[in-house]
Amino acid sequence: MRVGVYGLGRFGAFWARCLTGRYEVLAYSRNEQRETPEGVQRAEEGDVLACNAVFLCVAISAMEEVVSRIAPAVRDGATVFDTCSVKVHPIAVMDKFLPRGVHIIGTHPMFGPDSGKNGIEGLPLAYCPVRSSKENREFWLGEFRNMGLRVLSLDPEEHDREAAYTQGVTHFMGRVLNDMELKPSAIATKGYEKLLEIIEQTCNDPYQLFIDLQRYNPYTIQMRERLGLSLKKVQDQLLDTTSGEI
Repeated sequence: MRVGVYGLGRFGAFWARCLTGRYEVLAYSRNEQRETPEGVQRAEEGDVLACNAVFLCVAISAMEEVVSRIAPAVRDGATVFDTCSVKVHPIAVMDKFLPRGVHIIGTHPMFGPDSGKNGIEGLPLAYCPVRSSKENREFWLGEFRNMGLRVLSLDPEEHDREAAYTQGVTHFMGRVLNDMELKPSAIATKGYEKLLEIIEQTCNDPYQLFIDLQRYNPYTIQMRERLGLSLKKVQDQLLDTTSGEI
């Protein structure tokens, strides 16, 4: 099967490499400086959009502009996937702009070039088929499982509620810790080393991803409010001098 990857940023290039073991992979990037991964065929935009399946590997904030523009060129009967780290917004965009004859499946590969550098076997992929035949849904469910992925079937709202904490808080704290300019130390504890790992895993990603995670997940506002309250609570406990115990 010929599969298209639209976007060769850090994740797009990684995902294209992951797909080469099973499909003929064509990839398009408007940035000519992007390197083409080994085993992937660089192609024109129209050739990628003519594939049987198209994975959109673009920034969350770019989804509406990209999907509205490419929609007329997507072939009837094709399956279009997003790979965004939030689900409600990109799925709504695809449902709004893509023709009725196009299957839509939301996905969130919950890994990337860092966490998947030793292989993707057993790693989780959120699976949100929202406009697709039963046959097509089951086909792609089987394909992802055959790639070794642990597929989690979720509705978009459920995904975003959980991801606000499982991913949103991680990226938020990673940026905070990075701003503190924490450095390796000869007397570092294992816990401190884990904090440095969080910085590396989150801050290697584009800053735009961090912004989009916070802005386009409708549940991250609540997460940040709860985080702020918890930080204040702990600070207040430390400042409490009314008793000898905290």
